[in-house]
Amino acid sequence: MVVSENSTRQSLLPSYLYSSSAYSKILDYESFQTRNPSLPSSNGTVSSSKSFLVQAPSEPPGKIEMYSPAFYAACTFGGSLCCGLTHVALTPLDLVKCNMQIDPAKYKSISSGFGILFQEQGVRGFFRGWVPTLLGYSAQGGFKYGLYEFYKKYYSDLAGPENAAKYKTLIYLAGSASAELIADVALCPMEAVKVRVQTQPGFARGLSDGLPKFVRSEGYSGLYKGIVPLWGRQIPYTMMKFTSFETIVEMMYKYAIPTPKDQCSKQFQLSVSFAGGYLAGILCAIVSHPADNLVSFLNNAKGATVNDAVKKMGLLGLCTRGLPLRVIMIGTLSAAQWVIYDSFKVFVGLPTTGGVAAPASTGLANV
Repeated sequence: MVVSENSTRQSLLPSYLYSSSAYSKILDYESFQTRNPSLPSSNGTVSSSKSFLVQAPSEPPGKIEMYSPAFYAACTFGGSLCCGLTHVALTPLDLVKCNMQIDPAKYKSISSGFGILFQEQGVRGFFRGWVPTLLGYSAQGGFKYGLYEFYKKYYSDLAGPENAAKYKTLIYLAGSASAELIADVALCPMEAVKVRVQTQPGFARGLSDGLPKFVRSEGYSGLYKGIVPLWGRQIPYTMMKFTSFETIVEMMYKYAIPTPKDQCSKQFQLSVSFAGGYLAGILCAIVSHPADNLVSFLNNAKGATVNDAVKKMGLLGLCTRGLPLRVIMIGTLSAAQWVIYDSFKVFVGLPTTGGVAAPASTGLANV
């Protein structure tokens, strides 16, 4: 909520300590005491009006200035929180998806995939690789959301107010692509270890032994072997995620919701974030799925190439293998991420994402 600099601040001290009516009562008591010397003196408690009257505090509360370093830090933390938590929560689905992509003859369906994992590894097996998942996607989410907010503002300023409004979709696309390009550099090493741990039983228990073993086997450069396919998966994914979310939410407030966004409750705005996030997630899954199959294939097999993946899986297999599960997974993931991210923004006093054009001038938000 935008707060005016001249807003009246309420004192945390009781009003009677500085109200004029209380002071009048004290003066009446002192006058009465003068006529009745036997009454106890008020000296020591009230020596004068100046020593008694307490001014109401006027210090403004803490504020986050829009597009300030504190604003981008809050968005970075919110992005790290939403991506890290949601990816860890969906680790069982990710495990089944990766194994369906790598060994479709064994993992023929979603239900059979869960059954095989449970029989072979037990309940603990469903969360194998959760540590690199948490670290990798927390880092990626922080860069992704924080830099998206930065580049969206940066490109809008370059374009100017009129062009920024006219070409806002292009600004969303450029901002999200720029952010994801950097975010994937932080994600790639953890993604490589995660896939190897999840798809090769016996390779390692997790990050602590999996990372050193991976480096001994393929060197540090091997951690970035999948960076190009990762960019191929994540950049289109993020471009679709942010652009479609912003567009869907704006359309919902414009055509489906009769009440302006700033008049809707925060709970209602978060429900819009969930719906917009889920629809955006479905589109993301479809666009980025072929590259997701490539990332899983390359990180599972030492020395594998993109041509090897195309020959073994075929173009149709790259586009469809594991897609139904990924649609469910990414739709849920995207919706949960937008709700967590916007909930954190609301918690620190910032507006939720999308629905209205960004303010032309810098504003202030309560924390």
